[in-house]
Amino acid sequence: MSSLRRRQLFSSFMTAVTGLCAVLAVSALFVILGYILLDGARQLNFGFLIHEPKPVGEAGSGIANAIVGSLIMVGLGTLIGLPVGVLAGLYLSEFGNHRLGDALRFLSDTLIGTPTILIGVFVWTVMVKRMGHFSALAGGVALGIIMMPIVARTTEEMVRLVPQSLREAALALGAPTWRVSLGVVLRSASGGVASGAMLAIARIAGETAPLLFTALGLNYLSTSLCQPMASLTQQIYYYASSPYDEWHAMAWAATLVLVALILATNVIVKFLTRNRYQ
Repeated sequence: MSSLRRRQLFSSFMTAVTGLCAVLAVSALFVILGYILLDGARQLNFGFLIHEPKPVGEAGSGIANAIVGSLIMVGLGTLIGLPVGVLAGLYLSEFGNHRLGDALRFLSDTLIGTPTILIGVFVWTVMVKRMGHFSALAGGVALGIIMMPIVARTTEEMVRLVPQSLREAALALGAPTWRVSLGVVLRSASGGVASGAMLAIARIAGETAPLLFTALGLNYLSTSLCQPMASLTQQIYYYASSPYDEWHAMAWAATLVLVALILATNVIVKFLTRNRYQ
């Protein structure tokens, strides 16, 4: 067998292996989603979405408090983490080719790999302990801290993909550097940045440990940022760890709601930024 023929066979074999791995990875996702859908749809109804939790055995129990709480705290975390992360990533890409930039990248990578429970403990120490009570504000801050490095590193990589010719053309027209960075470079990379932001939002929407140390949870609807607040992840944990089959079913339904909210957010952002990808 010739050398060329062996290389072709090996290339075909490796292509098949990588394709099989891709199918397995996607299959795992569909198996998980299918399992959540089958178990969660049994308990899911409109009343489940608009009613507050009730004692076990009482009809009409729901997770309205957890849905509202998750939306508020994830939104607060996004307001904190997204602007800081995007601007940090833009700085690292455009002006971070020095020791300070390398140090910031290292710290960002370290923070991404830090267990989120440690971030929850940190926010509990600096906020909850000083305030004397748990609060949704502390939960939002913890989620924002988790979000910052993910958005920063994603933004940096997306901005690096913008052709240098765009920068040079904008500078040649007399635009100042800051306007080129914000109005041309970041705008051109907005599709990729939005995808990174959605990844970060999906990450913080599924966090439980930091919220147990900061927002704690609440069995009724509250919109006050200075008081404890429920979240879908905390409610799922509470129901799943209970000894009641009814609450186990509600945990699956709440999981389905959480997945649906994340999926809907991703679809909306993809639709809004569909014409901004490079």
